[in-house]
Amino acid sequence: MPARKPQRPRAAANTHHPDTTPKRQPPTPKTPHPLDRVRKIALALPEATERPSHGEPAWFVRNKLFATWEDHHHGDPVVGLWVKAAPGLQQILVQADPARYYRPKYVGHAGWIGVNMEADVDWPHVEDLIRDSYRMTAPKRLLAGLDART
Repeated sequence: MPARKPQRPRAAANTHHPDTTPKRQPPTPKTPHPLDRVRKIALALPEATERPSHGEPAWFVRNKLFATWEDHHHGDPVVGLWVKAAPGLQQILVQADPARYYRPKYVGHAGWIGVNMEADVDWPHVEDLIRDSYRMTAPKRLLAGLDART
């Protein structure tokens, strides 16, 4: 039997220079892009579909628009989500928090709300706004199905 090589003692961990020891960073969950989150919320609604409208993603129920995305549309300085809103809600939200909410071009005169998706997004509120916009647009039969699910 061949003689074994003597084992060299292992070096102790270098405690004086911590940057020489690779440290494993804890995994961080990837935050989905706001458009992906909006898409997931909108498409979970009964018979909701997505298709481009004016070059931007938009969500429809039975060919009626209930939400649309804005990514610097026609040079606007904002990435936003536009949704239908109950009368007066646009004014309340824009006055209360103009960093998050705005009156969107083209549809703002009809009460739609713009949600600044580059601001600190209140996701539960955004989900409520999308669902409310859907409720204002969808036929009653679909709303009955939605109410039964929630």
